[in-house]
Amino acid sequence: MYVELVSDRRRRALRHVLLSWCAALLTCGYLFPWAVATTRGKANADAIGVLNLALGWTIVGWVVALAMACRGHGLAGLRITE
Repeated sequence: MYVELVSDRRRRALRHVLLSWCAALLTCGYLFPWAVATTRGKANADAIGVLNLALGWTIVGWVVALAMACRGHGLAGLRITE
């Protein structure tokens, strides 16, 4: 029996990653937290993007979005194989 921990990391399409980095570059780093979250495959990358758009103009909102993007992936469950 083999037990494996499964995280909530999601595979993102290359076009989403490229779109997020282009947007981050075009906005001079304003959308950088969203680009990091998308690249890392965070399950809540869309929520981080909305938070970044809504409150990123405040320094605190931008730092919170970046912290959420850099935080580790959560545990989604266990996979048991025979």
